[in-house]
Amino acid sequence: MELAQEKIDLIKKIIKTDKKYSNNEDLFDDFFNESYKRSFLIIKSVENETALETYLRKIVTTSIVLVLKDSGRLRRTKEGFVSVREESIEQITAPTVTNRYANVQINYDIVDLDDGPEEIVIKKETLETVISAVSVAHCNNPAKQFMQLYELRYVKGLKQVQIAKELNLSQSEISKRLLELMVQVKEAFNRA
Repeated sequence: MELAQEKIDLIKKIIKTDKKYSNNEDLFDDFFNESYKRSFLIIKSVENETALETYLRKIVTTSIVLVLKDSGRLRRTKEGFVSVREESIEQITAPTVTNRYANVQINYDIVDLDDGPEEIVIKKETLETVISAVSVAHCNNPAKQFMQLYELRYVKGLKQVQIAKELNLSQSEISKRLLELMVQVKEAFNRA
């Protein structure tokens, strides 16, 4: 099955606006193919355009990182992925200007402008929708401990086995509950 041309154009637009795309334009086809492969089923299941674009942004970002990593242009560090062309932040010294008349030294801090205003708003709205859905799911069925599951898995980053030990449940039960929670969050995005 083919994706509608508007969805293909949306994926291409998101790729071209991703900050990792610049200086890596030669890998556009790889970025697109990986993004297309990863987003095919999501595009068919998410009906809300805003939610779809949010999902696609995440998929495209992940796809770009994977392609750059596979092509040897990114390497993993303790802080995350870093371009092999970039120096680590520890190696860069902040620019210093000395006024020779007053003997005043001024240090300029390095500013991180990762997210623009639109991305911040999208992230905030997405997080609000997720938290609202998790809260509703927890209130509707407190015995399933959806709030604790969300916090342990997505805030603290624990694996299912660790969550199972923490909540004194089986790993398969944790997996079922996480899947159920994911379905409820997805439904909340479709309603939004």
